[in-house]
Amino acid sequence: MWHNKETTNNMRQFFPTLILLLVSTLVAEAQISYSGRIETGYQHYLFRTLTVDPGPSWKGYNLDEKQNGFNFTTSNGLAFAKRKLYTGIGLGYLNYEGIEGISIFGDFEYLPLKNRLTPLFNLRLGYNHIWNQYEGGTGTMHTEFGLGINYKIKEKLGVYIKSGLLITQQSFLVPITLGFRF
Repeated sequence: MWHNKETTNNMRQFFPTLILLLVSTLVAEAQISYSGRIETGYQHYLFRTLTVDPGPSWKGYNLDEKQNGFNFTTSNGLAFAKRKLYTGIGLGYLNYEGIEGISIFGDFEYLPLKNRLTPLFNLRLGYNHIWNQYEGGTGTMHTEFGLGINYKIKEKLGVYIKSGLLITQQSFLVPITLGFRF
């Protein structure tokens, strides 16, 4: 019979060794590293996403005066695949012409090229809360799609500019963002 004690012992050593080799290869190929972002930007108001038939307790739209916005955000996360993919969690300060707020979001980014100058694709999903005319303010989902250009200063340092479409607080806005990655 082909199955004996020596074969069993070899098999017991083979599988852990194989698993160790596979895991080390995957980790080496993934090249996972910490990465962060600091951004500032302008959010140009476009239009409302809905029309309300006002009731007695209605105090107006969340951005009642069609306010443009300013934001400052930071995002921390992990970069994968030679820093081409990024996923992180971010926090932000918002100011819509005097109406202040905060945001928290998941941040996903893709840089398709290894070149010094490369396009970038960004998606942010999260929540933001502004302290407007409603008691306690209003909170809504934050969805942002962005396209831009990234300039790599060094392997782990870069600057970028991006724009796209932001849907939040019952409104469509166009964000124009300048950022620094590290």
